[in-house]
Amino acid sequence: MSLSLSLSQLPSRVRLIDVGPRDGLQNEKTPVPAEVKIGLVQRLQDAGLQEIEVTSFVSPKWVPQMADNAQVMAGIQRQPGVHYSVLTPNLQGYQASLASQPDEIVVFGAASEAFSQKNINCSIAESIERFAPVVQAALAAGIRVRAAMSCTVGCPYEGDIAPERVAYLAGLLKQIGVQRVDVADTIGVGTPRKVQAAIEATLRHYPIDDISGHFHDTYGQALSNTLAALELGVWNFQSSVAGLGGCPYAKGATGNVATEDVVYMLHGMGIDTGIDLDKLIDAGSYISDFLGRQSHSRVAVAMLNRRAG
Repeated sequence: MSLSLSLSQLPSRVRLIDVGPRDGLQNEKTPVPAEVKIGLVQRLQDAGLQEIEVTSFVSPKWVPQMADNAQVMAGIQRQPGVHYSVLTPNLQGYQASLASQPDEIVVFGAASEAFSQKNINCSIAESIERFAPVVQAALAAGIRVRAAMSCTVGCPYEGDIAPERVAYLAGLLKQIGVQRVDVADTIGVGTPRKVQAAIEATLRHYPIDDISGHFHDTYGQALSNTLAALELGVWNFQSSVAGLGGCPYAKGATGNVATEDVVYMLHGMGIDTGIDLDKLIDAGSYISDFLGRQSHSRVAVAMLNRRAG
């Protein structure tokens, strides 16, 4: 039985978390100075973003682009009502993040055993055991905790992922105290029905208000999958300004869905985001110009062409 809502029952408002400063920039080969990252965060919040994933507290040996994490967090001008999150993959990273006073920390797990083994050299269950003390410490300090659930519909090593695997991961995360979760199509192979099945599996452990969608656009399905999630009542989504962030498993493919494209679709459906699309496009142009390439957002390219015309 489908849980889909009629069009009149779709969420009237959507909250977007822009992950561009962290997830989008972390794999860029060109070093991005702290002041540019700070400038991007400033422009995103000026455009109306109320949640921004700013940086990652991870060893600079593994992710050199995030070595300036504390400098970036210290440099942003915090606005009331805006939440700033950081990725903390272990207790050492969490402790390093405390001086920066994040509003939320993010941990991660995979619905695929092979992906977990190849990425963090341990099983799904072992990864959860590693995160448990991080989650408990954050909750005790009054810091919110979110978890990214990667490979919820497909894995580069295992292929299709069964919804039962997603439910298993969501249950483990719930047990250690994670407050909300992202259903992530990490390699962008998902299609609407598969995404809905992954969300329905997550609903066994989390209410709809604590579930967000994170869809990559590798196969051009991200907006379709966003609509499929909206039909189930999901109203929290992650996206990346200018479509920052490639897909490491599909050479040349785009990764994160562009925030501009999601906002354009939502506004066209009469769904409020609180975001000024023109200012958002300016933010995307700012970072794309620095990187020396065109935005991956189709909406941004079209509207910039129209401005120039």
